[in-house]
Amino acid sequence: MAITQYDTTLAEYMDKTVRRPSIKVENGKSSRRPDSVSVESALSIAINKSGETHELGLTMRTPGDDHDLVVGFLHSEGVIESLGCISSIESADDRVIVRLEESTKFNPDELTRRTTMTSSCGICGKDSISNLLHIHGPELTNDFSITHIDVGKAVLGLRTMQSTFDLTGGSHACGRANIEGTIIDAKEDIGRHNAMDKLIGAAIKNEEVPIHKEMVVVSGRASFELVQKALKAGFPIMISVGAPSSLAVDLANEHGMTLISFANEDRMTIFSASNRVS
Repeated sequence: MAITQYDTTLAEYMDKTVRRPSIKVENGKSSRRPDSVSVESALSIAINKSGETHELGLTMRTPGDDHDLVVGFLHSEGVIESLGCISSIESADDRVIVRLEESTKFNPDELTRRTTMTSSCGICGKDSISNLLHIHGPELTNDFSITHIDVGKAVLGLRTMQSTFDLTGGSHACGRANIEGTIIDAKEDIGRHNAMDKLIGAAIKNEEVPIHKEMVVVSGRASFELVQKALKAGFPIMISVGAPSSLAVDLANEHGMTLISFANEDRMTIFSASNRVS
């Protein structure tokens, strides 16, 4: 295994919230007081391979867990499959440089953000969403089932771990839950995709990917990109508090992922692979 150095950066100790002046109006009366808002700042990501550096651009995120974020992002984009693909990670001043092992295959021309494709009809008529977008993850585990009680427990568990959201109302959360609904790990970020990348990146760092008998829970809606990231990591079940998109449902169905949306302690809607729900 390659020796990977996860340096602790100043950004990872920065507060995730800041106070800003505001005027609160209630029942026609106004008062001036500071209020908490989620921090949003830019992170520059670059890959170094064979002495050549390739800039991947900027992502807007909540500071903290930056290395997890980058590792998760590179995994979902197919650049790495495991921690062994990376020789080191260096970071300073909101910039992260990932040095790949020489044995790691990397074509910078193929690394493009897929989000530009999800809102168009550019894939209409194609026989496979995954073949078009090069989405290939592990085979999903089928030898278990969950109940609506497990789902409700997972949703409630994630909600109790959203400390940044409690202060600001302006962050998303993503959590891993076992099949009994207990949250194993959770991440928050101002971007829903960043929260998922941080969660998966932490699992990769702990050599827990591919994931098998677990659920991934998201605090908002189920988008195509979130389903893609979850599939790449091996989650057989995805739960969203909000609604799914049509492409998210189609992708989940194509891969046999159980997609549950509008989930809370009392109700849920199953959109695909109901065989895992008893």
